[in-house]
Amino acid sequence: MRPFVYERPADLSEAVELGAAGTYLAGGTNLVDLMRQEVERPERVIDISRLPLDRIEDLPGGGLRIGALARNARVAADDRVRARYPVLARALLSGASPQLRNRATVGGNLLQRTRCGYFYDVGAACNKRVPGAGCEAIGGLDRGHAVLGASESCVAVHPSDMCVALAALGATVNLAGVHGARAVPVTDFHLLPGRTPHVETVLGNDLVTSVDLPPGLPAHGAYVKVRDRASFAFALVSVAVLLHVEDGGIGTVRIALGGVAARPWRAYEAEELLTGAAPDERAFREAAVAALAGARPLRDNAFKAELARRLIQRTLTELAGPS
Repeated sequence: MRPFVYERPADLSEAVELGAAGTYLAGGTNLVDLMRQEVERPERVIDISRLPLDRIEDLPGGGLRIGALARNARVAADDRVRARYPVLARALLSGASPQLRNRATVGGNLLQRTRCGYFYDVGAACNKRVPGAGCEAIGGLDRGHAVLGASESCVAVHPSDMCVALAALGATVNLAGVHGARAVPVTDFHLLPGRTPHVETVLGNDLVTSVDLPPGLPAHGAYVKVRDRASFAFALVSVAVLLHVEDGGIGTVRIALGGVAARPWRAYEAEELLTGAAPDERAFREAAVAALAGARPLRDNAFKAELARRLIQRTLTELAGPS
């Protein structure tokens, strides 16, 4: 690990000011690994772990605000999250090990980097790590890579489970910066690679302060994750689904996919097909096909598109049964 300057700001305003010239450190479960492997080489590390950004509090109207420094384990165990947003609790419990969940934060989870092997290998060409270097994953070992939203510059996927649930929930990410505060829908927070895969979010020099969960969503939902082994593995494909059926028709439906793109993938086309439809096998099959209509598999990962289709259809079918 290379030498760096370590600073611990006393408050949020100082953190925002220092962050313009440094890299934020919260739980450290991703950043420290990247620094050890010299994938990231920050000259200045800003430790925000002791700022008062870990509260979980109710919002007027029934929503919930989760502080950026709230630990993943604590969020998953919170009674309000479990009762009103169980899909988020299930997604968090699907990620990492208990030890890491006790350390990792909500803000850090939003900002974790891809687990692409070429990104972690400093001897390999990677446009995400070194802009303009090329992408060895294209034509290389591509089994775990993207089938949606990729580009000629990058085919890496976003690794978060939590963010897939947040996308289905329509959460909002609150930011603080030198120019003031702003809020960004989580579905707009992460960027597709295009020609600039090293620019992964809309963050800029802002600091994530909290995440807002909206009120009025059906609690009936599921997070399902398919992976190579039963624990502590990133998703090959995951799906977060919310479903509310009333009077024989689908009233509310939300579908988001993980493991298939550089950001959590919201399946808007599938949702549109399902809204107002009868909750039957035909509707679910057509929605699953629509969700993956834009898939562009690589040499070794075509199975991901079919796996995602089947996972969507199966999850919808199970949710449509007795709750």
